[in-house]
Amino acid sequence: MDMTGDIDWPDSGLAVLAGETRHARSDGPDNSFAYKVDYVLVRLAPRSSAKPFPFGEARFGPLSYSDRDHGDGAGPAVDWARRAAEAQGLPESEMTEIWLLTQPRRFGYVFNPVSFWFFRDAAGRVRAVLAEVNNTYGDRHSYFCALEDFSPVDQGARIFRPKRMHVSPFQRVAGDYAFRFRLKAARVAVVIEHRRGEGGMTACLTGSLKPLGRAAAFALTFRRPLGALRVFALIHWQALKLALKGAGFRRRPLPPREEITG
Repeated sequence: MDMTGDIDWPDSGLAVLAGETRHARSDGPDNSFAYKVDYVLVRLAPRSSAKPFPFGEARFGPLSYSDRDHGDGAGPAVDWARRAAEAQGLPESEMTEIWLLTQPRRFGYVFNPVSFWFFRDAAGRVRAVLAEVNNTYGDRHSYFCALEDFSPVDQGARIFRPKRMHVSPFQRVAGDYAFRFRLKAARVAVVIEHRRGEGGMTACLTGSLKPLGRAAAFALTFRRPLGALRVFALIHWQALKLALKGAGFRRRPLPPREEITG
């Protein structure tokens, strides 16, 4: 089933995703958790002019987006994303709109384990997705997800990419990722499976999209005011649980030389 014409991409170019992230590790020691998270979906090409207070682009506001948090951090992030997609062979004609699904800054702080760039053509079909991954060491690496001949990404597609960057000290940089993107009406589901032999890890982001107007922006500001700082703390809490369960610790290797795996 084609997913790309079904999602309610907001005319305003802004939406909020009140979602949940789930992780399950199955290659010993087993570990799983689920937490509530908040993301914003922002249209960056053509750029949305709607900025309902308190959402903005000031880096130290209560709720904001900043180009410095994405891509190479130099200049508009959407220009970086467009160049990255072109380098992977995506024609400019298939990038009529570029959207970013990401966690917002809260009073100047943000940590995004993963953000997603969606490239849509003139008919509204998603032709590619760029998964932008950050680790707690300050490294960033992206995975370009597209089907053969840039066919529209659909509900059942699994897109495989080799794992290139160190993310957790309890996982090897080995195996591959299987990405799945399911967008239906106002419901978003992204599934990432890390496959390593007989075991692995599965991470899911699911939630409902709602237009980001002033009332929604205020609600988002106060619903989980610690935002990404809370996410950062929870990551370390899960790391402590794994260490207590006897998971082997691995030192951080050098980050990959390539910026993008496609």
